[in-house]
Amino acid sequence: MARFISTFHPGSDQKILDVGGYVAFWKGSGLTSEMTLLNIHPIPRDEIEPNMRATLGDGTKLHYKNHSFDVIFSNSVIEHLSTLENQERFAKECMRVGKGIWIQTPAKSFFIEPHLLTPFIHFLPKDWQRRLIRNFTLWGWLTRPTREQVDAILLEVRLLTFAEMKLLFPACEIWKEKFLGFTKSYIAVRKLN
Repeated sequence: MARFISTFHPGSDQKILDVGGYVAFWKGSGLTSEMTLLNIHPIPRDEIEPNMRATLGDGTKLHYKNHSFDVIFSNSVIEHLSTLENQERFAKECMRVGKGIWIQTPAKSFFIEPHLLTPFIHFLPKDWQRRLIRNFTLWGWLTRPTREQVDAILLEVRLLTFAEMKLLFPACEIWKEKFLGFTKSYIAVRKLN
């Protein structure tokens, strides 16, 4: 959050669209910007702060005019779109609607798979992952997923490489967030002029 704020200096005169975001992420940030939280799941009205509004929508089909927001923000959403084609649509829509861009996603090369909370499993073939997830991942131990839930997460999550981020966001800088010297996530950034 501190890096985002120092990059964009969002003020009350700026409009931010958080694609896939929730109120809890922004609580305590101190931002007074006009904030629109777009999500496929409804956000309870009683959670919404005075400077926020919530709307239902799909990040691959944004119903806004070109450059209608100062900043498009998205934190760990693009990897949940199942296919590269969906990720391409998401990226194009975000770049079309936002003047500035801040899209963060976990790095495929990082040794811990962040959704399963387990090292190295995402480097294995999907068939092996399917057999191991329930009994050999922290996520599996905590949630005891059904076979259908395991299949759903394997279909849903598609982690991105650095090269793919550059391909998806050609007009952006791609920043690398590090943890213990390893790249843990990427951020596509297009600063405001």
